[in-house]
Amino acid sequence: MKTKPFLSFWQIWNLTFGFLGIQFGFALQNANSSRILQTYGADVEQLSLFWLAAPLTGMIIQPIIGHYSDQTWCRLGRRRPFFLVGAIFTTIALILMPNAGLFLSPGTETAILSPVLIGAGMLMIMDASINVTMEPFRALVGDMLPDEQHTTGFSIQTFLIGIGAVVGSLLPSIMNKVFGLSNTAVAGEVADNVKFAFYAGAAILLASVLWTIFKTKEYSPEEMAEFRLSGGEVIEKRRDSNGFMEIMHDIFHMPKIMLQLGLCQFFAWFALYSMWVYSTPAIAEHVYGATDPASAEYAMAGDKVGELFSIYNFVAMLFALLSIARHLGRKMTHALCLCLGGAGLVSLYLLNNTGMMVFSMIGIGIAWASILAMPYAILSDSLPADKMGTYMGIFNFFITIPQITNGIIHGWIVRNVYHGHAVFALLTGGVFLFFAAAAVSLVKEKKFSRKV
Repeated sequence: MKTKPFLSFWQIWNLTFGFLGIQFGFALQNANSSRILQTYGADVEQLSLFWLAAPLTGMIIQPIIGHYSDQTWCRLGRRRPFFLVGAIFTTIALILMPNAGLFLSPGTETAILSPVLIGAGMLMIMDASINVTMEPFRALVGDMLPDEQHTTGFSIQTFLIGIGAVVGSLLPSIMNKVFGLSNTAVAGEVADNVKFAFYAGAAILLASVLWTIFKTKEYSPEEMAEFRLSGGEVIEKRRDSNGFMEIMHDIFHMPKIMLQLGLCQFFAWFALYSMWVYSTPAIAEHVYGATDPASAEYAMAGDKVGELFSIYNFVAMLFALLSIARHLGRKMTHALCLCLGGAGLVSLYLLNNTGMMVFSMIGIGIAWASILAMPYAILSDSLPADKMGTYMGIFNFFITIPQITNGIIHGWIVRNVYHGHAVFALLTGGVFLFFAAAAVSLVKEKKFSRKV
């Protein structure tokens, strides 16, 4: 019987290393997109709508990429062609987003074509490209590792995500405090420290993805078939060559565990979207008393949010190495971590000192580590190997739908219920993380006789 061999730590490190660079892109996007869009003229109530570009593209792109990466075999491999194409386009988008104003000549701004709309378009392109790169990386862990190593694989992936997110979140502050680049600019222009942070992030993303491409050799179609047959899995014949119909069939016949995890994912990602969209305006007003994106106080708040985000990502990086799921089990671990994250987000509303918010970030970081690893570790054990990419892409629905829901309703709520005070959106996010923890009890995970 031929089974997948256990891989060494460094082999797993190499096959997940590209996520280091991907997270540079995500960290820069999450910590700075609201700041950039407000610089271009977006109101705080509009931010959630502009951020819809990211989950909408992910919802469309990821199942398609997952489906075709399942069926792609070429000299470069199965997943690696998608890594390469996605990394190239993400690199371009990272360079262009903080320069959206350059696409317009002075005096050409109109209600139809404006820097804020171009910036939102660049956000969409960047997120679509990251999705092209990211989802095959998650499928690669399922391809290359035996079931018993899935938790280890996703934990190492989370550790690398943490490193990328820490440094990526700090890059604007590093550019300002270490290299002396200004963190302010004239109205309508992005500060130099943010621009050069995006340039550095683009270079790191491309280099790290290339590392995985050159250091990892994927299993051949013949080897994958032998692994499936040895595991007693029936290889299903393709019904037809219509990719759309096949994706739709897989959506309606998704494993039950995906729906069970979906409710938990909905609450968790609704909370995360609130944090990413509203942290800068919330902390700018709540702590610094600033509402003008062109003010020095708002710039300080923007840099501080990047620093706080780096802390929660640093905590996630360290927490990923603890592997407490070995002792508490995946479900209990995930529920506990989500509760700590909920407490962290709620405390941001209660505090008005960024020094004390460091402790809030610890709880958020623990939740983030679990969100990045536990659902995928639980899910990947129950997916057919020949549809790993497809179902990982479909599972992304449970990430994008809550973000789209948030984007549609939360801007109206901030304006009409919270009266423009974005800090209440962070409080709402905290409550939703507690709901996510309660939803974990619905998940029925696969049992193993060996330790994960």
